[in-house]
Amino acid sequence: MKTKFIFVTGGVLSSLGKGLAAASLGALLQTRGLTVTIQKLDPYINVDPGTMNPFQHGEVFVTDDGAETDLDLGHYERYLNVPMSRKNNTTSGAIYNQVIAKERHGDYLGATVQVIPHITDEIKRTVLSLADGDSAPDVAIIEIGGTVGDIEGLPFLEAIRQLRSEIGRDNCLNIHLTLVPYLRCAGEHKTKPTQHSVKELLSIGIQPDIILCRCEQSIPLEMRKKIALFCNVDEDAVFSSVDVSNIYEVPLKFYEEGFDQKVAIMLRLPARNAHLESWEKLVHDSSNPQGKVTIAIVGKYVDLKEAYKSLHEALVHGGIANRVEVELRYVNSETVDSSNAAATFVGCDGILVPGGFGYRGVEGKIAAIRYAREQRVPFFGICLGMQCAVIEFARHVAGLEDANSEEFDPKSEHKVIYLMTEWFDFRTKNVETRDAESDKGGTMRLGAYPCRILPETRAYTAYQQNQVEERHRHRYEFNDAYRKTLGEKGMLFSGTAPDDSLVEIIELPDHPWFLGCQFHPEFKSRPMSAHPLFREFIKAAKQQARI
Repeated sequence: MKTKFIFVTGGVLSSLGKGLAAASLGALLQTRGLTVTIQKLDPYINVDPGTMNPFQHGEVFVTDDGAETDLDLGHYERYLNVPMSRKNNTTSGAIYNQVIAKERHGDYLGATVQVIPHITDEIKRTVLSLADGDSAPDVAIIEIGGTVGDIEGLPFLEAIRQLRSEIGRDNCLNIHLTLVPYLRCAGEHKTKPTQHSVKELLSIGIQPDIILCRCEQSIPLEMRKKIALFCNVDEDAVFSSVDVSNIYEVPLKFYEEGFDQKVAIMLRLPARNAHLESWEKLVHDSSNPQGKVTIAIVGKYVDLKEAYKSLHEALVHGGIANRVEVELRYVNSETVDSSNAAATFVGCDGILVPGGFGYRGVEGKIAAIRYAREQRVPFFGICLGMQCAVIEFARHVAGLEDANSEEFDPKSEHKVIYLMTEWFDFRTKNVETRDAESDKGGTMRLGAYPCRILPETRAYTAYQQNQVEERHRHRYEFNDAYRKTLGEKGMLFSGTAPDDSLVEIIELPDHPWFLGCQFHPEFKSRPMSAHPLFREFIKAAKQQARI
């Protein structure tokens, strides 16, 4: 088998950073000239995170092929600069769906369908599908969601236990990420949580080859020896994953630890030198800004920053490209209105209104957009943010006082945003349909769609291309019946579908920088190549700050 598999599990508690660790290891292996992909296996029963509350699950990351996936796939793409697809994320719900469909079809020939072997076999098939074809990667990193000991994760752990025997130890490596807390009162690290976590893993039949210790500060040699002794691993297979102020330092920290070297030795990967120049430049540029801009993010889910993870990173990327630090001010849109907008946004060099669903907080977003338009503050609206910008302009510039979205007010006389029930999909070459009663899961316009850019616009200045592809996640669209009315009042439609049937980008030419897009550009931003729209937005904010 060409592809080597690395399985990453987590212990003690969740949110230790398995996704970042997996992505950073993948990036290091790439610098050695290896091809890498990463897959996330999530134990929850939802088929995908598309209908999950952002406060519970955080951001839903959308791939080019329209998969709604875990936010860790955003880390994978940003660190590897390799597009992910629906093959790179699966859940217990998706696995059970597939098994039940096969059972109904008669594929199991009347056998009693059980967790072992049917569920575990389906998981193994999903994992091994990464190695199919001539373009199979050199290394596939598989991240198991959740924490060892969770009952819902047992089928996934059993599947990777079986895989080790089936594909051979030379083709398989188990890495366990665990917490090693530092007790300040005692002045030492404590290894007992790690010992218990590994014991739990051993009870399932999995012996970790490498232990990655999440900690505030590097673990001393004596403690590493203790962990190695009690967890039955090599002394040089215990590594620290320390807290960093800049997440893009993690690959460099891992390299200093010799993490990738140990992985390469244990998997018998080609002995090549790592080329880290691009990562070193990235960390240097991001750590040495020449000024600071403040961007207000006016959203509905600001109590959980993970709900805007890709957005946060894309703004940071725009700052790196402009050599400025980006300070983010999260503003709950439910607290904003026309009476306090000036006080809310004092000191802000730019205002960004992100996507979202439902009416809650929408009027606050509209108030923020009106402030940005009238006070000539650089503005960027994404998805619902663009729709709110259209509503605000229609109400306060075009004189359509009750203008609204069909999503929020079906009785509005001027539904400038509406539910499009039929459209041509340029990817499949089919006419797609939907209605208000459709299931919520998977019925949106999802994934990459082409967008034609009008010359001599801000959008063209950013992209320098006549046509681009961007990722979508929404049900409601700009109502083309109002294009002429709003256009006569000064709104420019600088991006449309190739057949001109859908509006994708709007802007105001007489404003320092006012642009809204129906798609989610943050999903395609990279630390070493900021998305063009974020680069230009931060550039405008930099000019606003007079840097």
